[in-house]
Amino acid sequence: MNARIAPANPPFPADIQNQLNRVMPRGMAPLTLFTTLARDPRLFGKFFAAGLLDRGHLTLRQREIVIDRTTALCGSEYEWGVHIALFASRAELTDAQVAALSRASADHETWSPNDRLLLRLCDALHRDCTVDETLWRALKADFSDEAIVELLMLAGFYRTVSYLTNALELPLESYAARFRTRRADSRTP
Repeated sequence: MNARIAPANPPFPADIQNQLNRVMPRGMAPLTLFTTLARDPRLFGKFFAAGLLDRGHLTLRQREIVIDRTTALCGSEYEWGVHIALFASRAELTDAQVAALSRASADHETWSPNDRLLLRLCDALHRDCTVDETLWRALKADFSDEAIVELLMLAGFYRTVSYLTNALELPLESYAARFRTRRADSRTP
């Protein structure tokens, strides 16, 4: 399958190449998403300015659960698969948890209470675009105000990433994981 908009080809402008070198593991070609955005230096810069893959108020595991659940809910096999391939083992996600991210409810037995809270947040944001008072109180009990804002921004950013990857019909990266079964969506959590 070909993407709806062809990615840019190297050589890239120095500022774009420097950013690609910073985010991609050594020896790995840039993601098709990144090279597609590289067609326009302004959009590329805006996208990378919004990135939240740095050390923030969340653990790697918390960050990846939110990214993976959000992209699964949005049906972005492209982005979900990249994150599973590159981060799932570092985030200590088990095979059962990886499978559950794309198809099971937030209450699935494989999750800890903190994991379930993150999944409930993703499900609520996807379904309602807001957080009810009960969920908000539970978040406040486990996370700082800054971490909650980061969680909201992270879920929103990866919903945007899902829009891009889905609408552009980006071909799946060769090394990326694939959805194992029907993805999570607003009807199944």
